[in-house]
Amino acid sequence: MSETFAPLAPLFDLTAALESGKTRAVDLLETAHGRAQDPAGEGRRVYLKLFAETARAEAEASDRLRVAGIPARPLEGLPVSVKDLFDVAGQVTTAGSRVAEVDPPAAADAPIVARLRAAGAVITGRTNMTEFAYSGIGINPHFGTPANPWDRTTGRIPGGSSSGAVISVTDGMAVAGIGSDTGGSVRIPAALCGIAGFKPTQSRVPLEGAFALSSSLDSIGPLAPTIACCALLHQVMSGAPVRRLPVRSVVGLRFAVPGTLVMDGLDDTVAAGFAAALSRLSQAGAKIVDLPFTELSRIPEANAKGGFTAVECSALHRRHVERDPDGFDPRVIARIRRASEQSGSDYYDLLRARAEIQKSCAAVSSAFDAVLMPTVPRVAPPISELVASDDAFGEANQAMLRNPSVGNFLDRCAATVPLHAPGSAPVGLMLMGEHGADDEVLAISAAVEAVFRMH
Repeated sequence: MSETFAPLAPLFDLTAALESGKTRAVDLLETAHGRAQDPAGEGRRVYLKLFAETARAEAEASDRLRVAGIPARPLEGLPVSVKDLFDVAGQVTTAGSRVAEVDPPAAADAPIVARLRAAGAVITGRTNMTEFAYSGIGINPHFGTPANPWDRTTGRIPGGSSSGAVISVTDGMAVAGIGSDTGGSVRIPAALCGIAGFKPTQSRVPLEGAFALSSSLDSIGPLAPTIACCALLHQVMSGAPVRRLPVRSVVGLRFAVPGTLVMDGLDDTVAAGFAAALSRLSQAGAKIVDLPFTELSRIPEANAKGGFTAVECSALHRRHVERDPDGFDPRVIARIRRASEQSGSDYYDLLRARAEIQKSCAAVSSAFDAVLMPTVPRVAPPISELVASDDAFGEANQAMLRNPSVGNFLDRCAATVPLHAPGSAPVGLMLMGEHGADDEVLAISAAVEAVFRMH
């Protein structure tokens, strides 16, 4: 078998190769699955289950449609991975956990899986993740942790919770991956591993058939080589018309850079990368405006007792905790048990505070095309250091979640775009838009991405 696509090949390039007959869907799938099954690679830590039979049938059907001259669907023949928390008919949705393996199998595909298949995607398998999606690190003690492609010698975290999704893309085991994002679980791994990721406004993509973490914060988004790839996948999953992003320029765009919370504690690599990114955007014609944005400081205050995730996750997993508490990742069950810190009145106060903070933040940011910040404040730390120390794990987890979780709390759309030079430590730039401004943020992010690609 010869490899038919390079890792991180843009989806539109692969579609053109399929349309021209230079490759086939079966060839793309064999390449992706071949990499996943390579004993020298990360595949055994990336995929919890490979779909050998169904994926082969989907790829062969796609090739037959092309040969017959049937117009291609938007994702025709492209191998796409899905995170282990999306329902696939006839399979148990375990969400990266051993304790959920006794749950009944799903009766139907989750809507996003059904939409991907209807658009012609070949679903390659279910990818590994933090247990129940409850961390931004990506470590899973049950199934292993796939290593970040930047520094395999050291063995650095991939980011979480969509850890398998991101490595499936960076290592060419799929051309794109679908993850969930409750506090950054798409954008954190995308930034740490050097690819694009997109978190939509929560209501844009249906959450049915997705194993919930927090019903107030969950969203579903793509991890892919480019923003244009993310936009295509988002359009399919949201049920929107599929179309190319409009070509935008950054000239005249107004970007706000908050001075509160999101710039604290940056490591030297991230700080230098972010400063260089702002300089390039300014030179390209964008207007960069520094703002105090003190309203953001109210978010950690509102979340001081565990926020929405602890109490909502506790309610969802009560049956698992009662039946098999020792079967959990100890760091996950410890955070679930933080729900005991909140009373009913506390939860009501959190709901009210969120609405007030959303309103006050919109009053500040709505005059800008996007809010810019580093996606995460530091480069990926070594897996071994975080496995060995609960304190190091907890501190790193809070750091990784801090910036991206702002978008979830505010229910905004946000994209991450890679800034780094090839071979260097990955650094991501996050562009956060207003609630419901998904199409605009994707188009602006693509324009920003084009500026960085020029350098």
